Amino acid sequence: MLASLKSCRYPAEIGLLLGLCFFLPLFEAPKNLLWVAYALAWVVNRVRSGDWGGRWDLWDTLIAAWIASGFVVAAFAGLDGQQWRGAGDLVRYGSLLWLVKRAGYEPRVLRWVLGSLVASTVIGLAIGYARMLSGIGKSGTLQLHSVGHVNHTAIYIAIMLGVCASWLFARWQAWHTGKKAVGLAVGTLVLVSLVVTASRGAIGVGLATLPILAGAWWPRWRAPAVASGVVLAAVVILAVFSGAEVVQKQEQNLATQNPLSHRDGVWRMAFAAWQRHPWFGIGMDNYSQVTLERVKAWRAEAGRPFDERRYFVSSHAHSLYVNTLAERGIIGTAILVAVLLAWAAWLVRYRPGQGSADDEWLLWGAAASAWIVTAGAGLANTTLHHEHGILAALLLGLWLSRLRAHRAS
Repeated sequence: MLASLKSCRYPAEIGLLLGLCFFLPLFEAPKNLLWVAYALAWVVNRVRSGDWGGRWDLWDTLIAAWIASGFVVAAFAGLDGQQWRGAGDLVRYGSLLWLVKRAGYEPRVLRWVLGSLVASTVIGLAIGYARMLSGIGKSGTLQLHSVGHVNHTAIYIAIMLGVCASWLFARWQAWHTGKKAVGLAVGTLVLVSLVVTASRGAIGVGLATLPILAGAWWPRWRAPAVASGVVLAAVVILAVFSGAEVVQKQEQNLATQNPLSHRDGVWRMAFAAWQRHPWFGIGMDNYSQVTLERVKAWRAEAGRPFDERRYFVSSHAHSLYVNTLAERGIIGTAILVAVLLAWAAWLVRYRPGQGSADDEWLLWGAAASAWIVTAGAGLANTTLHHEHGILAALLLGLWLSRLRAHRAS
């Protein structure tokens, strides 16, 4: 691979991107340093070559507006705290999306990037299991070290499950027996690990991703539909009859009449914050400042009743949409919705054809998986945030880059 890397147009830049992908779920410091180094290398290389990736398009405008929205919200934030630092999260994954989209990498480089993401996920899971079983981990749950909390880890794994499934669907017929065995082993590890997290929202959406992708593959190859149906049925049956933790959690929540795990109370807190600061919200990363005392005061000012038992304090709103509404208001939420709708529209409009190359199907499947998990699990979890936000944006950027090259050819 090293020899192949040297033959590429921007070998050092690509090496930094591969390093970023490798360390993304593993270690914090290398990931941050590599992101900065990659961005600098990208700009230097484009200044030298004069090739900035072609004409400005709708996606460039959406990405620019998305990044800018964090700073606009920070300038008018209803609360003072971490809003400027919070805007940096949008810069990280928004800039990576833009840089990769316009990079013009060869198809083999795009495969290397996906391969680095898969390899780092496998290594991260091995470390996570070792920490969980040895008692080193703080919570006793399965976590990717740099991703953190089990719910965020589950979101990351769910996206990678879709990537692994897309790779199996796209390349199965071309692989020899050894590669098929490795692909199945990796896919199985990621699937089992998702169930082990016991994160209900991520598990549900992650499993739903398989038949959705298989349905998209139907005109090209029908075997994935059968395989995904069998896998889905097997996982559900085994989880129910083995008493998996995710099943026990759901049963306990139902028994205590708490099926949403206090999310209804969390969302009431978030809506109270939004009602107080409707246009620009309270500022990114300021949700932890939404306290019962503040909500009580806001409700009193608005002449609305307040029953403390109906509210639940949390560090975030446990929903991409509700959290965005509270922290970024109508302005920031409108831009996020525009990005998600454009992402979905492009996936539907530019789905590969029956005779399209394997790479096009693989990259489309990866971007589709990122959207399904981000938008679906985002109903009850704060997706598109930190590492899984970077992952989702990167997968979208890889596909848009390939789509741009395909349409220009």
